[in-house]
Amino acid sequence: MKKIELEIVALSHSITQTHSYAVVLGEVNGLRRLPIVIGGFEAQAIAVALEKMQPSRPLTHDLMKNFMNAFNIELHEVIITDLQEGIFYSKLVCTSEHDTIEIDSRTSDALALAVRFGCPVYTYEHILESAGIMMEDTAASKKRKEGSAVEQSKSDTDDLKSLSLEALNKLLNEVLEQEDYIKAIAIRDEINSRNR
Repeated sequence: MKKIELEIVALSHSITQTHSYAVVLGEVNGLRRLPIVIGGFEAQAIAVALEKMQPSRPLTHDLMKNFMNAFNIELHEVIITDLQEGIFYSKLVCTSEHDTIEIDSRTSDALALAVRFGCPVYTYEHILESAGIMMEDTAASKKRKEGSAVEQSKSDTDDLKSLSLEALNKLLNEVLEQEDYIKAIAIRDEINSRNR
């Protein structure tokens, strides 16, 4: 089967499930999107890597990458291989000096590792056909091209806009101490927008 390359185009709160997030994968050089619901921890792990933030202690996916690097194992690619009853199945394609092996993985964990290794993510046509969404070439692709990886709900953004710069900096320190990196990204973006 022909593999189709995907890239992360958005990470946002899931509208359908509370305490969940959605990572949206976009077809490279295409208009189809593949939304996948993931947990909060995995969303944080992906956001931290996308935004190149340095947590004070390694997150689980950082530990996994360090472990793999210590034993000269490279994550070559991630493949979203199947979709059954709304659950995506993925494989990590890892290479060492003498071998290539495929390892089953939750898709959220596979994506968190793919971002850390900078490796490509693929899926197959039948998965995009059954779970993908066709987008028009509008603001969504423009936002992706500008490098925005995290979308915040309008109310969150409005709340941050009402705070002073001093209050934003204080809040940023608090959420970083709580390791709430998703919120930290939104606060940082608001601070940066005022400093332009």
